[in-house]
Amino acid sequence: MMIYIETERLILRSWKPEDLPLFIAMNKDVRVMRYFPAILNDSETEAFYRRIQNEFSQKDWGLYALEIKSTGEFIGYVGLHEIGFDADFTPGVEIGWRLAADYHNQGYATEAAKAVLSLAKSAGIERLFSFTAKINAPSERVMQKIGMVKAGEFRHPNLSDDSPLCVHVLYKLDL
Repeated sequence: MMIYIETERLILRSWKPEDLPLFIAMNKDVRVMRYFPAILNDSETEAFYRRIQNEFSQKDWGLYALEIKSTGEFIGYVGLHEIGFDADFTPGVEIGWRLAADYHNQGYATEAAKAVLSLAKSAGIERLFSFTAKINAPSERVMQKIGMVKAGEFRHPNLSDDSPLCVHVLYKLDL
């Protein structure tokens, strides 16, 4: 296991095989996935896990497994990845997060995301984006708390226009 950064309460580290069952459970939890188009089944989460591993093998950054320092418990991820769709702000790098529901609203996403900003800067990334469904106020608050600036709104190209998740807010931060 490689530790990339530690914060006051958290460790951002490489993924371990024992994270996968917890990651699968997290991605099936409707409380976690309510601002995403659908919950993920086991094979979809396993494919996502493999994509995360693959991205780390190609770059010096990616989506870091997030654990509570005092307990060692896996609680989700935070990190960086290349935006995977075409828009007027792509190509680009996104900072994002997903935490197990029991760890929402405790400042963990903000604490971890602030730490990732320094990793992004040291990796030579000059600008970060973050986006979420317009109705996802908790995630938008994290973007604001880490110093990102609202750059506008857009219709997510992978969602139908009649989806309540289609309209997204876009934030950016120059490093």
